[in-house]
Amino acid sequence: MSEFSLRFIFRGFFSLVPFPACKDLVATARDRKLNTFVQISVVHPAQQTLTRYSSTEIVEGTRDPLFLTGVTFPPEYPIYEETKIKLTVYDLLFFDKGLLKNKLLILLIFGFRTSDGGKTVGTIDVSFVKMGEIEEGEVDHITTDVQGQKCALVCECTAPEGISGKDSLPLLNAVLKNPICKLYRFPTSDNKWLHIREQMSESTLSFHVPKELINLHIKEDMRRNQDLKELGELAPHWDNMRKNVVAHCEQMLNMYQDTLADLGKHTGSSFKSSCSKGEKTLEFVPINLHLQRMHVHSPRLKDALYDVITVGAPAAHYQGFKNGGLRKLLNKFEAERRNTGYQCIYYSPENTAKAKEVLSNINHLQPLISSHADQLLNSASQHSPDSLKNSLKMLSEKTELFVHAFKDQLVRSALLALYTARPGCVLKKPAVPRNSVEGSGDPQGQDHPSQIKRQNSIPHHSEYDEEEWDRVWTNVGKSLNCIIAMVDRLLEKDNSSNGIKESENDPSSADHVVSHTSGDWYEQLYPLIITLKDCMGEVVTRAKQSMTFVLLQELACGLPQHLMLTLRRDIVFSQALAGLVCGFIIKLHTSLHDQGFLQQLHTVGLIVQYEGLLSTYSEEIGMLEDMAVGISDLQKVTFKIIEAKSNDFLPVITGRREHYVIEVKLPAKMFELLPQEIKEGKQLHVYPVLFNVGINEQQTLAERFGDTTLQESVNQENFEFLKEYYKLFTEKMPPDCLPHFQEQNDLKRLLENLHQNIQAKKRKNVEIMWVAATICRKLNGIRFTCCKSAKDRTSMSVTLEQCSILRDEHQLHKDFFIRALDCMRSRQTQGALNESDDPETGCLTDNKPTSRHFYPVALLLVSSHLLVVWLILSLALLLAKYQ
Repeated sequence: MSEFSLRFIFRGFFSLVPFPACKDLVATARDRKLNTFVQISVVHPAQQTLTRYSSTEIVEGTRDPLFLTGVTFPPEYPIYEETKIKLTVYDLLFFDKGLLKNKLLILLIFGFRTSDGGKTVGTIDVSFVKMGEIEEGEVDHITTDVQGQKCALVCECTAPEGISGKDSLPLLNAVLKNPICKLYRFPTSDNKWLHIREQMSESTLSFHVPKELINLHIKEDMRRNQDLKELGELAPHWDNMRKNVVAHCEQMLNMYQDTLADLGKHTGSSFKSSCSKGEKTLEFVPINLHLQRMHVHSPRLKDALYDVITVGAPAAHYQGFKNGGLRKLLNKFEAERRNTGYQCIYYSPENTAKAKEVLSNINHLQPLISSHADQLLNSASQHSPDSLKNSLKMLSEKTELFVHAFKDQLVRSALLALYTARPGCVLKKPAVPRNSVEGSGDPQGQDHPSQIKRQNSIPHHSEYDEEEWDRVWTNVGKSLNCIIAMVDRLLEKDNSSNGIKESENDPSSADHVVSHTSGDWYEQLYPLIITLKDCMGEVVTRAKQSMTFVLLQELACGLPQHLMLTLRRDIVFSQALAGLVCGFIIKLHTSLHDQGFLQQLHTVGLIVQYEGLLSTYSEEIGMLEDMAVGISDLQKVTFKIIEAKSNDFLPVITGRREHYVIEVKLPAKMFELLPQEIKEGKQLHVYPVLFNVGINEQQTLAERFGDTTLQESVNQENFEFLKEYYKLFTEKMPPDCLPHFQEQNDLKRLLENLHQNIQAKKRKNVEIMWVAATICRKLNGIRFTCCKSAKDRTSMSVTLEQCSILRDEHQLHKDFFIRALDCMRSRQTQGALNESDDPETGCLTDNKPTSRHFYPVALLLVSSHLLVVWLILSLALLLAKYQ
């Protein structure tokens, strides 16, 4: 009789980990090798129905299979004394027609009992052998199919030192959900066992980040539309242009609002499957965003975690790729905008970006200056010298930033352009500057507010003075100097008053002096503060109108293409940002105990490496063009870590299209572990790089008959960016602060190797991916792997990377490398990857193996004559086979 054995392991987060093994299995036909796997099913006492729980990998060609895949029953899984576990050993038979049949070799059913120690152990109740050929599924009569083993988020092995899993669990639960776990054991070169826990989790940020971003886009576009309407009276040509622009902008704004409403109604899965990548309502949501984590428990080395974020390539699938992706469309649009003729004024992308920055500074600094000015008056009314000094310091800093924001030729030239767009404008040479407003103002208070002449708004029917703007914005600085001088005099008088009070013993006299001085402070500062606010308001009005006029030209020169490109860029950026935020939070959580990492985080920033597997053929060219721009746009993102004040740990996004700040919330105990610089709110930078290598059959066509220059240019550009980061890293970081950075020469050699491989232009040079991934890990970076839908190509790449890490870092036995790779890639064990067997359509198909093609389909594209030959040969082979 065949023998069957189970090995149970109890370790930390595992409730039950059986690793099955069989001996002396009997084949149904002489000289036929067995292809066996074990299927585990559960019989719940209340339901009395079988539920398929999981399966091991398939072991081929042996009567004594040793299965490397374990079975996990997490602590929360409902197992009772009456629960039955059924293990069925199958022999897989592959027929010529591609059909799959199973031979049932052994069937075991055993129950559970709980020992005094609280551990679950197995006791065999029934054991019998049943031989006979069956079709797949005839014995089990499965009523419920559990694809993959759901497990709790592992905190004990990932929580920072000094922080319990309970304290860090809320942060993980806010970002990750529905984890699926797999267990493996592989032998090492010294005959020990590696225990591997593979976990894949969905991310709640797939929908949270897009909703936050769209909400910001709506607010930003509403402000822009309002600024356009408040631009003032314009000549008929410009006024018609403005009406046309506002009408198109209102339509786009309604579309954003509808999309946000649709996302708010979404229920169900927390990630977007590949079947939904063409849905308009979900176009801002990334495809198949998951965390792929490998936890390695080694008998000699310290436990290690390896994380990879897997996500579909950020791209606008709904809009399509008929005309290319963002990289091509933006270049074409910019070239066409230069030739718009007399209809509008051309401003370069740098100037339009500067205009948006000035508007952002206005919206940010004006309320801050007003708030600090009011606080200064409040300190004066309270007669508080210390508070008065602090308020004046804050007011001075913000006002200086405000004045500096307008020291740009763009504002002056835009004011002139706006004046010419007014009806009935008259343009003359600059007038002679007035002496009463010249100079920068004496810091000792020589310039009194009465000397500052406030200017009216931009004149419509009078001579335009080009130097008038300089006088207007310098008045703000003069007003500030007057306030500083007045505060200095008041504090000086206060010191003298304190000396007088100390010499007097009459309390009532002292109270009278305080009351009089307090009122005197407020009365003397109030008119100066009012003058500062008036001058600042005048600057804001002029600058806002001029910069809005610049944006009007940008929009008018490319309607409606500009708005559609902005929409496409927002869509791609939203998908890229969702993955980045997820990766940053996970990296921060797992490395919070690493002081070198934290120092790197606030001193240099983090490298974020994207591994692209897109081909440079057909639609995937457009996807790669979208992806390259979306990942490059992540450079305008910074992170800020704050202490959570409630149980809401979801990140908050602020900013505008040119600059976003992601506020990451940490529990109080985790926040205390951060360096002081991060606690004080220092913004943390990321450096995204993309290296793409096409690996599928479409890439073969591109390399033989197409063009791969896009891939080559993207890789070269990002290599230069990676080299800049490495240079910055070596300049600012000590070499011994990072565990992987101790061997600087290794990193230099890796960079040289990467450069050589990029220059080599070798076909399907996967060495580029491996070297880039190694550099990223050694630099404490965040790893991403992307293909069209983050399924087949992505899973193949991730599993290969995991096995390579086990071989290179954990002494995986060389004879078991392929076996371990096959084990991880097995469809029987990759429960979370069974969404589709079709890498293109992403729709559910049967789990039967697909029929092999007689000839590569790629050859059929070469010539129509080959198609005829292929049809004749295929028909002849089919007739011969059935005869």
